[in-house]
Amino acid sequence: MAAQKSMVRTLFGGIWSVLNFSRKLFFNLIFILIVVAIIIGIASEEGKIEVPKDSALILNLNGELVIEKTAVDPFAQFMQEAFEEKDENPEVLLRDVLFTIDNAKHDKRIKAMVLDLHGLQHGGLDKLQQIGDALDSFKESGKPIYAIGDYFSQEQYYLAAHANHLYMNPMGWMILDGYGRYRLYFKSMLEKLKATTHVFRVGTFKSAIEPFIRDDMSDAAKQANQAWLDALWSQYKADVAQARGMDVSNFDEKLDDFLAKFEQVGGDFAQYALENKWVDGLRNREEIRNELVAVVGEDKSARGYRHIGFKQYLQVINGPYLPMPKDTNNVGVVVAKGTILNGTQKAGTIGGDSTAALLRKARLDDSVKAVVLYVDSPGGSAFASEVIRQEVENIKAAGKPLVVSMSTYAASGGYWISAGADEIWAAPSTITGSIGIFGMFMTYENSLDYLGIHADGVGTTEFAGMSAVRALDPRIGEVIQRNIEHGYDQFITLVANERDMDKGKVDSIAQGRVWIGQTALELGLVDKLGYLDDAVSAAAELAGLEQYDTKYVERDLSPKEQFWNEFFGVASTWFGGALKSQSDGQLMGLVKQLVAEFDTFAKLNDPRGAYALCLPCEI
Repeated sequence: MAAQKSMVRTLFGGIWSVLNFSRKLFFNLIFILIVVAIIIGIASEEGKIEVPKDSALILNLNGELVIEKTAVDPFAQFMQEAFEEKDENPEVLLRDVLFTIDNAKHDKRIKAMVLDLHGLQHGGLDKLQQIGDALDSFKESGKPIYAIGDYFSQEQYYLAAHANHLYMNPMGWMILDGYGRYRLYFKSMLEKLKATTHVFRVGTFKSAIEPFIRDDMSDAAKQANQAWLDALWSQYKADVAQARGMDVSNFDEKLDDFLAKFEQVGGDFAQYALENKWVDGLRNREEIRNELVAVVGEDKSARGYRHIGFKQYLQVINGPYLPMPKDTNNVGVVVAKGTILNGTQKAGTIGGDSTAALLRKARLDDSVKAVVLYVDSPGGSAFASEVIRQEVENIKAAGKPLVVSMSTYAASGGYWISAGADEIWAAPSTITGSIGIFGMFMTYENSLDYLGIHADGVGTTEFAGMSAVRALDPRIGEVIQRNIEHGYDQFITLVANERDMDKGKVDSIAQGRVWIGQTALELGLVDKLGYLDDAVSAAAELAGLEQYDTKYVERDLSPKEQFWNEFFGVASTWFGGALKSQSDGQLMGLVKQLVAEFDTFAKLNDPRGAYALCLPCEI
């Protein structure tokens, strides 16, 4: 028997040794290949990126426009690029785009710009407006902008409308379908699963939990959502009409009106776009190539004309990092982007502790004389929001002005962390407000009973044994509801005190209702309309600074993290390839949407189960 055990131990030990050796060999080979690739790339002149003289800058944006990129593992990102795997959620940093456009305006090597926007995903109207302004500024240099596309989504077209020459493929299409907020509703499904949904909320318009208690949108939610969606759509139409030199009446919002025009062009989307002046011309690839060759000259690339892409140009102009002199006065920018969760979170999500730590870092940095909190969040944990707000108060108590700049969203918890600022700047299209609190969880006692499973036991108090497998005692429900009501009272009291408003007035415009920036200004929820640069200037003025730099306050990387970030960053320059465009099946897309709806709630981790979150804000 002992001999058999020894043989088995030897066998599995040998298998493990082979697997462990193979694992080490695999990663060592990858490491050697990376090092060799870097050495070859550095030693070779062919790997050097240069901006061709008299070339076109291709603004080929691939992904969602964001104010902060989601943190990713540098090795995983390198491997993804090296093996040309598709990034499921690519992101483009807004400040990179604005910096690139501004630099190209003054760069004598750049003779024109080409907007190739087929990879651009969501962005938020505020971000599109800033890029649109930058494109208009670029045109002031006398350099033309060409927008080319096989098709244009609504957000892609917003930027394309700013071009001097807007061309679509003769087989292309476009529809400006406006803004909408349509969600999945699960009440009947949960009833079939015999799950019991427990909801606690304050606010007539706090509709985040409606999908779990209804099969349709409530009349109150429809009323509130229609109001801010209409206001947002009006801004989009006004901006595009001005950029294209047309009247807003040119937008076809009724299907009958669209069908009448569509029939006149024989069902041809491209011809419809041309007839209604959405585009300047219909051009195939060769015609576009010839026109651009006449502007910037020919080369042997696949495009056929001298050019440099967005990522390559950004690498050239970014240059090496130079540390700021210690005596420089700075306006510190702390980015708060994503859902607000408790604890420490990675970039791309707001953590109560991690974001508060960044604010504390700005407060203790003697070179930072004023702070801008750059918010792009629909909210989340009420507890985490309060942790962040307390650090905002500490900055003000230290004598440093703090200004909030609201991006696409600053709603619910996003407004909670903003309310205490010395000044609040919102974009005209910012989605804000949603001042309300809710709590929700499910119990599955009926589901288990149907399966013949039951929970029972004893406890020392009537609180003991609370869990998802037991029915909720109504008195516990009352405790939770009172706590939610207290949280709402805290919220409106906070707003009333910080905004110097009557508490009753705050309550009348709160109740979970959503507003856009323009309306929020009229209601007194924000002070001024503008973007990040405006907020930075305002913070500098409050601090009495005439000369200053802008400093993004970020988490300090450990020496190990910094080494690998730089290592794989350099490696991907030589090893990386272009992302391949893929399209998931429609069924898989629906499954992902369903999972995402539940996953949003699954990630919430407020210790009291109280949330200031605006899910309907996402369009």
